[in-house]
Amino acid sequence: MKREILLYYKYANIRNPEKFAAEQRAFCEAHGLKGRIIVAKEGVNGTLEGTVADTKVYREFLNSKPGFKKIHWKISEGTKDGAAFPRLSVKVRSEIVSLSLEKSAETDVDPRKVTGKRLSPEILKEWLDKGEKVTIIDMRNDYEHKVGHFEGSVLPPLKNFRDLSKILPKLSKYKNERVVPVCTGGVRCEKASGYLVKNGFKDVYQLDGGIVSFMEKYPGKYFKGALYVFDGRVTMHFGGKDREVIGRCSFCDVKTEEYADCTNQDCRSQMLCCVDCREADRAYCSAKCKKIVHTNPGARSRSVAK
Repeated sequence: MKREILLYYKYANIRNPEKFAAEQRAFCEAHGLKGRIIVAKEGVNGTLEGTVADTKVYREFLNSKPGFKKIHWKISEGTKDGAAFPRLSVKVRSEIVSLSLEKSAETDVDPRKVTGKRLSPEILKEWLDKGEKVTIIDMRNDYEHKVGHFEGSVLPPLKNFRDLSKILPKLSKYKNERVVPVCTGGVRCEKASGYLVKNGFKDVYQLDGGIVSFMEKYPGKYFKGALYVFDGRVTMHFGGKDREVIGRCSFCDVKTEEYADCTNQDCRSQMLCCVDCREADRAYCSAKCKKIVHTNPGARSRSVAK
């Protein structure tokens, strides 16, 4: 039975996030959908896998709600066994993607009020084809962009999206340039672009639909490597067999697109790690984690990302 994976978000007013989340959970359970949904007063952010029929009725269900008619759905082929996600998780949080800024009129970023100018994949490609000056800033975590990124893009050392305020000084030299923050599906960049606008950046855009929408339209063009995704596939591949692999093992530096969880199961770090290094017990994000595992066998990871 053919399955699909939905990637979506929508910044919209949700007065009662708990009630909204309960409705989402009940509908997904009734239709056998698995994945992750985050609900907040500012909107919803989710990724789900299910049969083609069930993902279709889910889209109709969410689109029918006030304020949710215009959602940019990113739809990709699902796994054969429906194992992209182990279960369904629906959570209520303060933000649908955490920037964790101190809440005040001066620092708060609400994409419903302030965000970058929308930029279609077609226009971005046109700019790149013409060699026009545009600064692409990758707003993903560093372990994500190591396996794939736009050629010549700025790759800030972000460990978490909430660290954006810390690396802002390093981005200040681009304040007067045409900048395009990018992320996987667009949800982080709506907030990141608004944050740049509020901090004095003059010409800020956001890539509509994120990197995945650009890659689907133009596989192998300007984006090198693979796209990291937050499900059982781990990475999505565009451009066929001839595409360039740019990811490198964190331990032996061979080319790879394999990820591993840190062997310390209490550590959530992920890293590029080839099969040989993983099998040789090298998958540790730090000497500290390696010491913990080797002095406490219970700390050994029971799973790896891929």
